[in-house]
Amino acid sequence: MELQEMVDKWIHEHGGYWPPLSMVCAAMEELGEVSREINSLEGYKPKKSGIKNLELGEELADLLFSIICIANHYKIDLGEEIKKVFDKFTKRDSIRFC
Repeated sequence: MELQEMVDKWIHEHGGYWPPLSMVCAAMEELGEVSREINSLEGYKPKKSGIKNLELGEELADLLFSIICIANHYKIDLGEEIKKVFDKFTKRDSIRFC
């Protein structure tokens, strides 16, 4: 079962999708948590004492989950969209970064 299907199944078993703006706010919150983890890992802003260290991977997965929820709500196939992005980057940037 692919990620979008797994998320959709779980969401429907637990009350359904939130309104779109609430899902965007949740994604922004998760992005903030990713940012905080990277800030800490790179030494720019050490965590305050008593604040638990979270796993960057877990925070990235939380962000991905929230993005998948938005995509599912709007019936967007992220697998197809990522293929388009790779094509775009390949045409636009393959020479630039070699």
